Amino acid sequence: MVALSEAAEAGRIDSMPKLFEYFGIIIFFYSNEHEPVHVHGRCQGRESKAELVIEKGRVTGVTYSSVRGKRPLSKTELKDFQIVTEHYANDIVQKWIDYFILHKPIDPRTITRRIK
Repeated sequence: MVALSEAAEAGRIDSMPKLFEYFGIIIFFYSNEHEPVHVHGRCQGRESKAELVIEKGRVTGVTYSSVRGKRPLSKTELKDFQIVTEHYANDIVQKWIDYFILHKPIDPRTITRRIK
């Protein structure tokens, strides 16, 4: 039974390519995502979404929203999610292209120092 649970969990991870982990917040894509370019942030069952606004090939902004059917990130978690998303916005776009267009695997990164 444990092996089945681990296999099911592994399948779930494959369907959610993890980009970053930042002090308990997992930033990821769902495998069946659609444009516009966006990421999800999840922490302890709560989840929010960040959509990157791209104009003429440049990230010009990020908008944040809740995810239907999920409790949103707490204020502190959302602030950390915003910090990571805005700091790594260009990397997120590149990872989107790599994963969804070029079909390359994503190597997740754990960030262990606070971003200032």
